[in-house]
Amino acid sequence: MPLRRRSLAAALVAIAGLLATACSASSASTDAPGGQVSAVGAENEYANVIGQIGGKYVRVTAIESNPNTDPHTFEASPSVAQEVSAAQLVVQNGIGYDTYMNRIESAAPSSTRKVIVVQQLLHLPDSTPNPHLWYSPATMPAVARAIAGDLSGMQPAHAAYFAANLRRFDASLQPWLQALARLKAAYPGTPVAVTEPVGNYLLRAAGAKVLTPFTFQADVMNGVDPSPQAVSLEDGLFTGHRVTVFLYNQQVTDSLTQSLLGLAHKDGIPVVGVYETMPTPGYDYQSWMLAETRALQAAVTSKLSTEKL
Repeated sequence: MPLRRRSLAAALVAIAGLLATACSASSASTDAPGGQVSAVGAENEYANVIGQIGGKYVRVTAIESNPNTDPHTFEASPSVAQEVSAAQLVVQNGIGYDTYMNRIESAAPSSTRKVIVVQQLLHLPDSTPNPHLWYSPATMPAVARAIAGDLSGMQPAHAAYFAANLRRFDASLQPWLQALARLKAAYPGTPVAVTEPVGNYLLRAAGAKVLTPFTFQADVMNGVDPSPQAVSLEDGLFTGHRVTVFLYNQQVTDSLTQSLLGLAHKDGIPVVGVYETMPTPGYDYQSWMLAETRALQAAVTSKLSTEKL
């Protein structure tokens, strides 16, 4: 079983050792210092949005925040278990992406903790093939509304403040949404190759067409070696000059990725790196999504590569 991708069995073994710690953590019913709500985002993009909506009335911790590591292999530590079990507000992705959160929450139940599971918020089934929900333009507005609602319930005296931050957040998404709309209108059906479906929701919103078979993408995402036939088909997208851009997961590279990068460079196909956790410092969620879209636009219009933000 490949070590660099998510292994449910390994995650369960890792979390099992944390249960006693999580159970002994402090109750989620008390505020953080200064009357703030103690909040956790399983991925730092969700933590960032919590911070934007909650502002001075929240203390936010991001569990997964290192853009130089593969989030799929993340193993929760005892300190993470304590942080999550003590949180009053939690935002997590779901679709099997951050199952360690469920284990910790079950080990330290709280009747007052609010848990926003983005999968459930968007009414997505467990069979949803692409878990990278934050790349969809529809995701974070819904998450931000849910955060504002929960925070208003916890601190009703500050409901107007949270509502104002929500309006500000929604308005700040407009440059990204407009950039996607312009790209879709000007370059509909742009053919793209990918290693895995990290940025596919953004590509769909930009009107691009992913030519990489999803079976190949799913194999790479799940740490399974694609079949020789699938690799040959993927290679042909480059050697046959059938794609305009190549997107790869900047946080997960191996010999296959390096081979595809080599083909892209050899055949003059611009490359765009995408991320599973928000690159830091220097970005918030909005500027990150806008930067990825502008990188895609530069690749399409000027054949410029942006392999790393």
